[in-house]
Formats: sequence, C-alpha cells, structure tokens
Amino acid sequence: MVVFLYRWRLKSGMEQQFADAWAVVTKYHLEHSKSLGSRLHKGSDGIHYGYACWPDAETRKEAFEKPFEMPEFGLMREAIEESFPAVELNVLNDLISARSNA
Repeated sequence: MVVFLYRWRLKSGMEQQFADAWAVVTKYHLEHSKSLGSRLHKGSDGIHYGYACWPDAETRKEAFEKPFEMPEFGLMREAIEESFPAVELNVLNDLISARSNA
C-alpha cells in the first residue's frame, strides 16, 4: 500500500465546499479506480491535510490518467487559496484500527 499526502490552505468560508467535493471524488475512486479510500483533516496550523491510500503508485497513476470529468474538481480548485506539492508515503506500519472510524 502507498499513501499520498496532500496539503492546502483553503479560502475562508469554502472549507465545507471543499470537504463535500473531496468526499464525492473519493467515492468515485473507491467505486471505479481501486482506491483504498482517503481521510481529510484540518490541522491546528490552519492547513487542510488529505491522504489517499492506494494499492500501489501505478494504480493511482492509472486512475488519474483515465479521462473523466467531475464538477467537484472545479469546486475543490475554487476553494484552494494555496496548494503544496503532494508527498508519496510508503507505509512501514499500519496500526489504525477500523474501529477508529466509529
């Protein structure tokens, strides 16, 4: 498994728009692209952090190369004030319990 970490500074008042669009995009990839899901967080530093899990980097690359149009991408871009480069993380230990989602 590989994880991609994303970071953004969002425009004030547009956080919910971004979160709703993020959820739609994640659900699409869960259903159509072999994604393993994602989480979205707001840090105490005001930065929003998202991470998406994939079986491997090639599966993610193939998913993003497929032509598809989603208005949610535009809604996400509209809400972003500043975007930071994505970081690929290789999982060394995975000790998050499924119970933690409750």
